[in-house]
Amino acid sequence: MQNEKVFAMDFGRVYSCLVAKAERKGHTRKEVDAATSWLTGYTPQEIAAAAADGTTYGDFFRRAPAPNPHRDKVTGTVCGVRVEAVEDSTMREIRRLDKMVDELAKGKSLEKVLRK
Repeated sequence: MQNEKVFAMDFGRVYSCLVAKAERKGHTRKEVDAATSWLTGYTPQEIAAAAADGTTYGDFFRRAPAPNPHRDKVTGTVCGVRVEAVEDSTMREIRRLDKMVDELAKGKSLEKVLRK
């Protein structure tokens, strides 16, 4: 039930919070877009459109055009939850993006965040 509340959230509102978190730590929307694009396959323009058109957070991840085959390399904990242990696949993707933005905010370079 908790997952359904998260999935129903407006992507634009959540994404603006993720961008704000990165910007508070000296990073840019462009870097958050790069992480999101790497994870999901959306272009920055498609991310902006989803943020503006009322797409839900769950649908954003369920409709991802090209999930990165290396996204399983995003591991660790975010908000006390081990990313790789999340059973629901959509929630796992959400947690992966959270983890990537957390890494940016903690000073990791974009190259490391993108697992290059």
